[in-house]
Amino acid sequence: MTPRSATKEPRLPVGRYRLIFRAETIEKREGFWGSAWRGVLGHALKRLVCVTQLEACEPCLLYRSCVYPYFFVTPPPPESHKLKNYSAAPHPFVLVPHVPDDEGHCVLGVTLFGWGNRYLAYLVHALRQAAARGLKGRTGPMTLEGVEQEAAPGSGQWQSILQGEILSPVATPAPPFPPCPRWVRIRLVTPLRLRLHDDLVTPESFQFHFFFVSLLRRISLLTYFHTEQPLETDFRGIAGRARQVPAESAVLAWKDWTRYSSRQRTKMQLGGLTGSFEVSLEGREEFWPYLWLGQWTHAGKGTSMGLGRYEIDTL
Repeated sequence: MTPRSATKEPRLPVGRYRLIFRAETIEKREGFWGSAWRGVLGHALKRLVCVTQLEACEPCLLYRSCVYPYFFVTPPPPESHKLKNYSAAPHPFVLVPHVPDDEGHCVLGVTLFGWGNRYLAYLVHALRQAAARGLKGRTGPMTLEGVEQEAAPGSGQWQSILQGEILSPVATPAPPFPPCPRWVRIRLVTPLRLRLHDDLVTPESFQFHFFFVSLLRRISLLTYFHTEQPLETDFRGIAGRARQVPAESAVLAWKDWTRYSSRQRTKMQLGGLTGSFEVSLEGREEFWPYLWLGQWTHAGKGTSMGLGRYEIDTL
């Protein structure tokens, strides 16, 4: 990997998009939709871009230049200094699914990081093809009615970027950080799956530093593999200081849910933490950029399908 300009604060370009579909029929509303959307996107994207028709990506000559493995396998480059012993880096996207409304509108949020924004058109086309087939057990065929982009993460200002067959996204700079508040409440919007060694973190075993170190690692790897400005900071020092930060007023519970993995051909239990906790940031301002940015990167395991999403309330 060629040398790049490092930064001591996380700088991660974030592109937030939402695709608006209309379903002919809605068969099922309840449950978590992220797994279904991720599954159909993966199949559709591979059908769209794969030219060799090999079952596995790794033996393919195009393995490190094809859009599909970049998004769904994300192999570290051979010259990478990080994750040398790992087969995959963090994927450059997360999905933010919404439950359809009474009129059949089905909205899917897509968040892309860094270089992943270059391939927005591929994802839009693949999702349009996938939606035309419907989500098995959830919807009938769906029609893409529009694509919107948020001006900046959290701004709430959305604009249409699809006119006919012309997709016109705007630039996606790294979002700025607002002033650090004294206190924050972190609300877990979708189940948070954190692993400590070989065990999942439970409501009883949860500590702030488990959450923060997972988030720090994720953001660091996203900047390293998907941007021109990898994060270089005192990881050991900030992780150690996170151990001294208590999670106050924690109201946490465990939520179980099941998804079917077509790749592994089995049902998988993917429960995680829900609820909220509070953190004092007085004298701890160094944690704020990561907590703020993490609202869009998500945290923990299963982020690409929308798990680990949280929102921040300033207190």
